Amino acid sequence: MGTHQYEADVVWTGNTGSGTSGYKSYERAHEVRVEGKETILGSSDPSFRGDRGRYNPEELLVASLSQCHMLWYLHLASTNGVVVTGYRDHATGVMAEHSDGSGRFTEVVLNPVVTVADPATKETAQALHEKAHSMCFIAASVNFPVRHEPTVRI
Repeated sequence: MGTHQYEADVVWTGNTGSGTSGYKSYERAHEVRVEGKETILGSSDPSFRGDRGRYNPEELLVASLSQCHMLWYLHLASTNGVVVTGYRDHATGVMAEHSDGSGRFTEVVLNPVVTVADPATKETAQALHEKAHSMCFIAASVNFPVRHEPTVRI
C-alpha cells in the first residue's frame, strides 16, 4: 500500500570528440546506473546506429515485462501450493516504426515455460498466469497488449 519511488541515472558516454555535430559523429553508448548496483551498458538498437553488444531500451522494456510477470507468478505459486522448480521465458516484443522516425510497441508476448513438482498442481499452475498478468505493475503501466502463452511441465 502506498507509493514507491525508483531512481536511475543515465549517463551518455558516446561523445567521440565533436559531440552531436552530426548524426554519424557520436556513439549511442550510455550507462544506466543505480546506486549500489552494477552498471548496465546501454546503446540504441543496431538499426539506429547502436552497439549490438550493449542493451537497448527496447530489450530492457521486454525484459522488464518478463521479470514482473515471473516475480508475480512465483509469489502466487508459493501462496497457492504450487511448487515451481523451474521457470524460463523467451519474451518477444514488436515495435512499429513510423515514417517520421517515431515508433511504438504494438505488443509483447511472454512465453514462460514453468516446471512444477506435483502433477496434481498443473491446472492451478496454468491458471496462475492470468492472475500474475493482472498483478504485474509494469504490464498495467504500458499502453500496448502484453500477452502470455505459458507452458507448464512436470
